[in-house]
Amino acid sequence: MNSTPSQLRRPSADWQARVAHAFSRAAPQYDALASAQRHIGETLWHDLPPESNHILDLGCGTGYWSQRLAKRYPHGHVTGLDIAPGMLEHARSRHGDHIAWQSGSAESLPIPRHLFDLVFSNLAIQWCRDTLAVMQSLYRVLAPGGLAYISTLLPGTLVEVAFAWQRSSALLTTPSYSVVNDAIHKSGLRCTHQAPRVETFFYSDIKAVMASIKGVGAQVARPSAILTRADLAAAATRFEQLRKRQGLPVSYHCLTLQLEKPR
Repeated sequence: MNSTPSQLRRPSADWQARVAHAFSRAAPQYDALASAQRHIGETLWHDLPPESNHILDLGCGTGYWSQRLAKRYPHGHVTGLDIAPGMLEHARSRHGDHIAWQSGSAESLPIPRHLFDLVFSNLAIQWCRDTLAVMQSLYRVLAPGGLAYISTLLPGTLVEVAFAWQRSSALLTTPSYSVVNDAIHKSGLRCTHQAPRVETFFYSDIKAVMASIKGVGAQVARPSAILTRADLAAAATRFEQLRKRQGLPVSYHCLTLQLEKPR
């Protein structure tokens, strides 16, 4: 469905607070459960430019990629930005202050204009309700000629989980491919490369599936969602219909983007 992002994805009054709370709670166990997220991020990592001076890790979480960026660009200055205070506290305690940790939203980056020549963002901007605002913020903080390497998620992500629980509205709603491309075009950024793909991961049982999702904060449930043991049993039965030889499948419909701000 090709819909206007400002109409369908306008932030609710408490949406950002709910996202920040969910990821703050997940911070202590995030790295132990984020194997899928790290696997997807490697696609960005291998294409990064050889040199950069001012780097932003947008949606830095626990600082895993921020630290790697600091090592990759030893003469550069890395900023890790996240909306979740708990993530930033964990990142600072683990990696120290040689990285600048900044609280803020990708939709309204609290950063001066033209500051960064490189933005890295792995599986973060799908949590934003206004994709155009994200792209406009990126345009503002990138220096002319600056680059952004982004992975995000498309509709179809976690479709197996939605089938099992029969509660798709409690899961992440992502912008369509056309909405993302329209936002890039309207922002003034130039897309130099994009690659949609599906990554499927396998888990032993439904508890492992849910740990992989909730354990990394990647679920903002409806406040009224109450799950009983009967709900869990029914979901497990439905999920078993999808089992493959490798285990229970969980699909991430990914979109990798390389963007440039024209000089």
